Formats: sequence, structure tokens, C-alpha cells
Amino acid sequence: MVSKRFKLIKEQQAQAVIGRYPDRRAALLPVLWLIQEQEGWVPAEAYSYVAGLVGVSEAEVREVASFYTLFNRQRIGRHHIRVCLGPCCRLRGADRVLESIKSSLDLDVGQSTPDGRFHLSTVECLGSCGSAPMMQIDDDYYENLSDERISGILQGLSK
Repeated sequence: MVSKRFKLIKEQQAQAVIGRYPDRRAALLPVLWLIQEQEGWVPAEAYSYVAGLVGVSEAEVREVASFYTLFNRQRIGRHHIRVCLGPCCRLRGADRVLESIKSSLDLDVGQSTPDGRFHLSTVECLGSCGSAPMMQIDDDYYENLSDERISGILQGLSK
């Protein structure tokens, strides 16, 4: 069961989003996004809540949340680092970028730092092939990466 705090904070916003669509079911992705904005992830306990709001089964909510990589299904660090491992990025050094980040933060893919500051993920493509290798941290893209540039970016976020 979802806590009252959870329901009260987003219920009004969720209803406003749902009202924009002729079919409530079409609001599934935006409602999941609202939950992630609030919680930092989409906890499994929210599936039944969302299902009731948009009129789909709990299984459908689970399927959608697990299909899209933009939804975090576990608690993550304050800064979510996504390293692109698409073909262009790999050809231009994405594996080196990933190793540099893992080494700098003493962290492996799918983990968060003990202080909760960073979480590391890999993705297949972030759509910035012309400026590979690249990564996304939260909502910001960092392109044409080098070890020096990565170090500076991470130091800036550590403050």
C-alpha cells in the first residue's frame, strides 16, 4: 500500500495530467514520471496506486516501468550518471570513459556510492553520436569526453 504522504503530494498533479488525455491510460508514462520526480525512483509499491489512477492493471504498470530505462526501479544516488555504450561511443572510447568513472568513484555499474551522491548506469544510446563519447548526468549531457574532462565534471558535482 502506498503511503498517504505519497498520495497527497502528487494526487492533484496526477489528476491534472490525466485530464489532458482523452483516454486515462495514455497518462501512464507521465504519471510514472511524476512519481519518479517526487521519489527519485518508481517504487514497486506505487504500481497499484498508478494502476488505479490511470485504469490499467498493476501488471501493465510494472511492464512499462521495467521496459523504459528512464524509470529507476531502485533507489539511486543524487546524481545519476548514464554512460552511452552505443556503437559510435564505443568506437570513440566509451569503455575507457566507463572505466575512468568506475575508478574515480570506486563504483560498478548498477551501484551507488556509499554516501548516496552518485549512481552509475550504462545505456545503449543517448543520441549524441557526432560528439561521442558522451554521458548524461541527471538532465545534462557531457560530450567529447576525456579523462581530464571526466575528472573535472565529477569534482564539480562532488562539492
